[in-house]
Amino acid sequence: MKKWIKILLDLNKVRITFAVTLTTVAGYILAKGSIDQGMILPILGIFILACGSAVINHVQDRDKDAIMPRTRNRPIPSGNISTSFALIIGISEIIIGSVLIYLGSGFLAMQLGVLALIWYNGIYTPLKRKTAFAVIPGSIIGAIPPLVGWVAAGGNLADPKAMVLALFFFMWQVPHFWLLMLKYGDEYQKAGFPSITSTISKRQLKYSTFLWTVATAVAALMVAMSGLISLLIFKIMILLASIWLIITFSKLILQKNQEFNPFFYFMRINYFVLIMILVMSIEPLVN
Repeated sequence: MKKWIKILLDLNKVRITFAVTLTTVAGYILAKGSIDQGMILPILGIFILACGSAVINHVQDRDKDAIMPRTRNRPIPSGNISTSFALIIGISEIIIGSVLIYLGSGFLAMQLGVLALIWYNGIYTPLKRKTAFAVIPGSIIGAIPPLVGWVAAGGNLADPKAMVLALFFFMWQVPHFWLLMLKYGDEYQKAGFPSITSTISKRQLKYSTFLWTVATAVAALMVAMSGLISLLIFKIMILLASIWLIITFSKLILQKNQEFNPFFYFMRINYFVLIMILVMSIEPLVN
C-alpha cells in the first residue's frame, strides 16, 4: 500500500501540482476578498486536473526519463506502473478535474484549466525537445491557474488587475526553469534535450537570468501598486522582498567567476514567489 501511495504521489508530481493549486487559491482570495465554500470545487478541480496533466507528461517524457539519472526511477521508466495504466489515471483525472471546475465555477474557468493542460502537454512538452527557449512560451502555463481562481471567485478576466496577476506568475518561471536546467544541464544534454548553454554563453545566460529576475521583481511591485494589495505593510513587504531578490541575483553579474551554483538562485526565487503567494492570500483576509 505504501509503495502504491509513493508511486501515485510521484506520478502526479504532487509537490508541483500543490504549488499550482496555491496560486489558484491566491487568485480566488484576491478576487473574492475572503475564503468561502465556493472555492472548494474549483480548487480541488484544478489540483486534480494538474495531477492529470502531470501524469500525461510522465507518459510523454518516459523515453527521456529513462536516460537521465535524476528521473530514471520515476514510476513509468522504473517499471512500477505501465504506460497504459498511467494513461488511464491521467485521462480520468483530467475529466474529473475539468468537471469539478465546471460545476464549481462555470465554463470559462474550465476553459482556462483545459487551456493550461493543452499548453503544457500539447505545446510546451513537445517544444522543449526542439528548443532550449521553450521555457518562455511554456511559462504561460503558470499564469493560467491564478486566473482560474480569479474567475471562479467572480472576477472579470478583462480586469487589468487580473492581467497584472498573470504577468507576475508568468515572469518568474523563466529564470526558475533556466536555473533548473542549468543544475541538471548535463543530464538534459545526454537525454537529447537542447541545451541553453550550447545556444548562448554562460555569461550571457547569467545576464539574461538576472534581467528576467529584475522583471519578476518589477512585476511583483506592479502587484503591490495595481490595487491587488491595499495595506501599506504588505506593500512594504513586497518592496523589501523585491529589493532582496535583485541584490541576491546581482551577484550573477558582479562576480567575475563564470561558475556559479544554479540551485542557490533556484531556491531564492522560489522563496520570493512563496512570499508573494502568502501576501496575496493573507492580505485580503486581514484588510
